[in-house]
Amino acid sequence: MARLCALMLCVMSISVSVSAQTTDAPYDIALSTSLASMTKSMHATIRRNLAEAAEAMSAEDYAFRPTPDVRTFAQLIGHVVFANYMFCAQATGQPMPATTNPQQLTDKTALVKALNDALALCDKAYEATTDDNFMQTVGVRPREGQTPVQTRRGALLMFNVTHNNEHYGNIVVYLRLKGHVPPSTARARSGR
Repeated sequence: MARLCALMLCVMSISVSVSAQTTDAPYDIALSTSLASMTKSMHATIRRNLAEAAEAMSAEDYAFRPTPDVRTFAQLIGHVVFANYMFCAQATGQPMPATTNPQQLTDKTALVKALNDALALCDKAYEATTDDNFMQTVGVRPREGQTPVQTRRGALLMFNVTHNNEHYGNIVVYLRLKGHVPPSTARARSGR
């Protein structure tokens, strides 16, 4: 347990510096002593960036892929949708919702809806997470050939925020290559 707490403190120290760079929340909320509040704040910011970025890309540019060996924009959004469903369902002990595989969708309208649905599921998971249940043990269903893993509810939700931020970084490149200003940059420029 001591090792887990030390690991969580290390992860949180890294997350604090990341949240200071990526959150729209005032620092007194984003840098709270409450792990649940910090995680919710980080989720709120990245979920907004992802939803606005998916809307910002034109429908025809959902087929765009910067190089032949990377995902199309549609595949990237589909991957984010799938991951949000997977991580947030597991954090709350729910089965993954039965949906069409979002990683196979190509249509902007369908992907924007799927993303908003996945983010709404995550909103519920983050809202239901408190400091009292943050360290609750949850099981992570393995992929084929992998061993099941036990982790903490809060750790899984923090991993989701980190994963979303990683892919938002990819999304920013796609948007810029197509002449769009990323939502986070547009808000910073307008002072929102």
